[in-house]
Amino acid sequence: MKPALTTVNATGKHTASVIFFHGSGDTGPNVLEWVRFLIGRNLEYPHIKILYPTAPKQKYTPLDGELSNVWFDRKSVSIAASESKKSMSQCYEAVNQLIDEEVASGIPLSRIIVGGFSMGGALALHTGYHLRRSLAGVFAHSSFLNRGSVVYDSLANGPADSLPELRMYHGERDTLVPKDWGLETFENLTKLGVKGSFHPLRNTMHELKTASITDLQQWIYEKLPPLESQVQNKL
Repeated sequence: MKPALTTVNATGKHTASVIFFHGSGDTGPNVLEWVRFLIGRNLEYPHIKILYPTAPKQKYTPLDGELSNVWFDRKSVSIAASESKKSMSQCYEAVNQLIDEEVASGIPLSRIIVGGFSMGGALALHTGYHLRRSLAGVFAHSSFLNRGSVVYDSLANGPADSLPELRMYHGERDTLVPKDWGLETFENLTKLGVKGSFHPLRNTMHELKTASITDLQQWIYEKLPPLESQVQNKL
């Protein structure tokens, strides 16, 4: 099922895209408002479109099978739990459709960044290092991969050249997803050829912060700069 979509369009000519996946039980519009609250405005660029998809409701095992807006099901919120291959494969279909639509509109994979918060960040890691390795970058905030993740197997069995750059953020006081889980994930990915950076956030729980979104905003611009033609048009 295709996710519902909320977008912040480029204010000028659209030449790049960012897909921001929400955490479990949340929605795309809520993340958009959260970001707006933290930085006082939309995450907005002259040439970059920001997409905030919403996961369709499905039964979620950690909530005793209640329906929730989650990207995939899992046995528990634990780094030691195994991934649900069936649930992940269904999720991959929706993600690939989102990316394919951007490509069909004229945006190459090398001009697309995927990222997210919590479960959404895990989905971004699956997307950039298992499904679509030609993306421009991946960001993950307060996220982790399960120890036996298919992402690790995929990286171990594939070429390590030209992988998307990774940027991870994690609250030092996060009790839902401990920082150690995020750091372990980052270290495992770097051992498999991923290049990037891990940013611990002081006095931060399981949440987005103004400092991390401000840093992310700059990193996105650096990874997806205006095309030369757009710069020349301003001269």
